[in-house]
Amino acid sequence: MKYGCIGERLKHSFSKEIHNALADYEYDIREIPRDELRAFLETRDFLAVNVTIPYKQLVIPYLYYIDEHAKAIGAVNTIVNKGGKLYGYNTDFYGMSMLLSHADIDLKGKKVAILGTGGTSKTAFAVASALSAREIVTVSRSEQRGSVTYDELYELHGDTEVIINTTPVGMYPNIFGKPVELSKCPILTGVIDAVYNPLRTPLISQAKERGISAQGGLYMLVAQGVRASEIFMDTTYERQALDLVYQKMMKEKENIVLTGMPSSGKSTVGKLLAEYLNREFIDTDSLIEEKTDMSIPDIFKTFGEERFREIECEVVRDIAAKTGVVIATGGGVPLRHENVSALKQNGRVYFIDRPVEELIATGDRPLSSTKEAVYKRYNERYEVYKASADVLIDADCPADMVAEKITGEIGV
Repeated sequence: MKYGCIGERLKHSFSKEIHNALADYEYDIREIPRDELRAFLETRDFLAVNVTIPYKQLVIPYLYYIDEHAKAIGAVNTIVNKGGKLYGYNTDFYGMSMLLSHADIDLKGKKVAILGTGGTSKTAFAVASALSAREIVTVSRSEQRGSVTYDELYELHGDTEVIINTTPVGMYPNIFGKPVELSKCPILTGVIDAVYNPLRTPLISQAKERGISAQGGLYMLVAQGVRASEIFMDTTYERQALDLVYQKMMKEKENIVLTGMPSSGKSTVGKLLAEYLNREFIDTDSLIEEKTDMSIPDIFKTFGEERFREIECEVVRDIAAKTGVVIATGGGVPLRHENVSALKQNGRVYFIDRPVEELIATGDRPLSSTKEAVYKRYNERYEVYKASADVLIDADCPADMVAEKITGEIGV
């Protein structure tokens, strides 16, 4: 290994993609069991590595030098081999600082609550102190010295103005978790979540729904990766490089979710997009039929619409954690708020708005089997489609042109 990232479980790490976008060097991802960490560090058969959980503190005894941020935080996430001596750095401080700047959240004079007590919590504390936060409260699930419980947060610190989540709650694969109830902190002006997978945790979604400035952890991940690459290469990148890599990562990781009426062309457009972008294509109706081993008309006939919607929700939850795919949804998916929320965690929703007179009634669509039914469904659902979409796509044109409109909006 020349350059890379080490940790215990790295299956879903984005680090390789970040570094590959920055510079032309070999960067590998290596999972190292705890009992092999010592040998790896003592052998020193690498030029430089990033370090992730749970090794950010365990590597410290093997280092010749530790920089000031790493000392202050008590954790190292970047190691450089200089002539056989290991130098340790912490780029998370830079990453967290840049995330706050990107989210336009100013901590000066603010009361800040940091959720969690691990390594990232210490980073957040150091950053909040450096940025002149008025008061910093650390929150833990259990009573610990120097921290408060969540009940105490609500009872004694309801005047918190900024929340920084450093816990793994809401992180892949358990993407529906939420560490705190924001309504109990009524004067919040900012929410930061260090979790980057999914792109938008329920915490971030809840904050944005309440009109609070909020940002997930992808920008922090990219920023600390950029700083690590600077240390690796002994160079400096322009701020533009950080923003370009972040935008590239968002484009590649964010799902394209298509909603709209039955027969509006979602599946056709979705397949064209998947082929052009070299992405996996997912059709929720097809997954429902695979899951039940029944056709959709038979599900309606046998179990009724309510049971169909429950199965549909299960399928949506199953696919919501995926990244970088194209998803064509059934016509009724946006009717349930929980479906839209789940799909938006990693996705951008495009409403394929085909004129109602061009929609076709077919027998395999139980709620749109006649022209009258199509018009009825259209009038019932149109505002729901609009309200739940991030982008409305005028689909009064052939499918390939609709796909081009979407790729143009994405910028690819």
